[in-house]
Parts: sequence; C-alpha cells; structure tokens
Amino acid sequence: MYSILPNKALKPNGPISETLIDMGFDSFHQVCDWIWRLPYGRTRDSQNYLSVIKEQKGTCSTKHALLKALVDELGIKVELTIGIYAMTQANTPGVGEVLEQYQQAFILEAHCYLSYQGNRVDLTRFMTVPSEPITAFFIEKNITADEITAGKQPFHYAFIQNLFGLEQAKAVWKIREQCIKALSEQ
Repeated sequence: MYSILPNKALKPNGPISETLIDMGFDSFHQVCDWIWRLPYGRTRDSQNYLSVIKEQKGTCSTKHALLKALVDELGIKVELTIGIYAMTQANTPGVGEVLEQYQQAFILEAHCYLSYQGNRVDLTRFMTVPSEPITAFFIEKNITADEITAGKQPFHYAFIQNLFGLEQAKAVWKIREQCIKALSEQ
C-alpha cells in the first residue's frame, strides 16, 4: 500500500521525526507500516494528530495528518487529501448495520488519505479488506496537517448541508456519527 510513496531515512528534523526516532523508527516506510497497523479509533483529543503516537490508535484524519506532518519535516512531496465519498458496507466494512437500520444505501463521508503522483494511499485500517475500494469522490482537496483539526469537519458538514439543507444535514450527521462509532467498535 505505502510502497509507492518515497522512502527516506528519518532524521531529527523536527519534533515528530525526533519522537519517532526515539521510538526506534529508522525510515518513513517503517512509520507508514506502524501507522497502518494501529487500530482504528478516535483518540481522546481527536483534534490533535500527535495523540496517535500517545494513544496508539487513530482515524483516517489523525493517522494521515501525522504522516503529512512527518513528510513535511522530511522534505518529501506527499499531499494530505480530504475527499467526500459515498460510504457503504462494501467500501467501508462495519457500517452496514447502521445504514440498514436507517434504510440508507450510503452516507456521505469525508475521508483523508495521502496523495502522491496521482495515487491515493490509505493507511487507515490494516486488517479490514473492503469488497470494493473507495475510488469515486464527489470532491477532493489538499490540506495541511494543521488544517485537519479545523478544516475537515466544517468542509464535510458544509457539503452535506449544501445538498440536503440544515435540518436534513443534522439527521445525516447523526447517522454518520453512528457509522463512525460502529467502525471504532470493530
């Protein structure tokens, strides 16, 4: 999965690389593998991607924001991208029961991943193999690691609200939150 990303030896170029070197990591690919294998789940401080290191888990947002901050320290040209897609049981195993409960074929979800030379690299969930990959996005945009905290949720909610209006957006968001909870409980 991450093998298409450039690899580079870790050098103490900032607080993230220094912390990861202290943890015993030698290369960017080693860190990618570790991040990929960490369990999926919201950290207590979901607005701080550094909590992935402390809590040994993360979501698509926190895991990829941490990796983006690291590549920025290392001088690797990799983008952090946010995209809105139709989340289904087929492309995001674990959300099917919630979607069925609300009689929804899908729910709009904002997903974060790394982008490199036209390729998407998703290191969110290691042991989960979807029957369909996430390939179609309604909208995508590149952001910085620091924009993940203030930018992802408003971008996502505004997209839903523009499609459905304020009242329906609240209902959609409620279903979306239950889907994320279901993913965290796997």
